[in-house]
Amino acid sequence: MQQTRVILYHNQATSARLRFLRFAYHSVFAFEPLPKLAMLLEDNDSAVAVHPAAVMKKVAQQLGITTKDLEAEAEFQARVDVAGGPVTILLARFTSIDPPFAMAKNIQADFIDLTQARDLTQVELELLRKAYELILGG
Repeated sequence: MQQTRVILYHNQATSARLRFLRFAYHSVFAFEPLPKLAMLLEDNDSAVAVHPAAVMKKVAQQLGITTKDLEAEAEFQARVDVAGGPVTILLARFTSIDPPFAMAKNIQADFIDLTQARDLTQVELELLRKAYELILGG
């Protein structure tokens, strides 16, 4: 089965404030960080697309929420090259009005603004930039 990671975010409907979920292992990738030497693959044309439904179900279970609490961004799919083969990166939005802070606390995670992501890996920063552009249309 193809390796997959998910970047989770919340976009406040009233203020457009965008926050990403950062896990205790200091990464925005659920549920395992990528190796330090991971590199973003620019050519996604040859990649087999991953259908997000099964991935979202697994992520929701691990977070202790329902699949209705998450929505996959159909327009976002990236691939990262690692030693064991490419990893597909998906993007999913928390559908609640406010960020699920209690859920984040339960899994020792926190919500961060893009400006708080400066110390993440280069691959994470590149993917967060792509996510930001898609979400806010920048």
